[in-house]
Amino acid sequence: MILRLLTLALLILYPIAWFAPLMRAGLLPIFGLSEISVITGLQALWGTDVFLALLVTFLAIFAPYLKTLGLVLVQWDLLDRRLLPALHVLGKLAMGDIFLAAVYISVVKSIGVGTIETAWGLYLFTACILASLLLGYLTENTLKRGHHSV
Repeated sequence: MILRLLTLALLILYPIAWFAPLMRAGLLPIFGLSEISVITGLQALWGTDVFLALLVTFLAIFAPYLKTLGLVLVQWDLLDRRLLPALHVLGKLAMGDIFLAAVYISVVKSIGVGTIETAWGLYLFTACILASLLLGYLTENTLKRGHHSV
């Protein structure tokens, strides 16, 4: 029952993480830093690079949320547990967005033009992704042991 509740909690936490500030960036800190969230980053991408925007939209929004929805359905016996490996792939793809954010932060910091700071939303989003991976693993192990109730 705890696994079910934690997985359902992710369905609420993901949208919060998408709107939470991932980082603060600006040319000079004395002029203030703009907060960048998953959503504001996607909005900017759609105007400049549609292919990258599609990729990041899939990695940041669709992959983790579909994986979590699928996990909820498996936990409530509404989806066949044989789909768990496919759900694991979606969870791993969601880590790609964390990687892209880390690369972006590293590149901007190494160039030395402007300022970039990580914000609490990056940690929340990362925690959601990692929690989803852990909950998928625990769900699969629970079902392998023959427990019908997760």
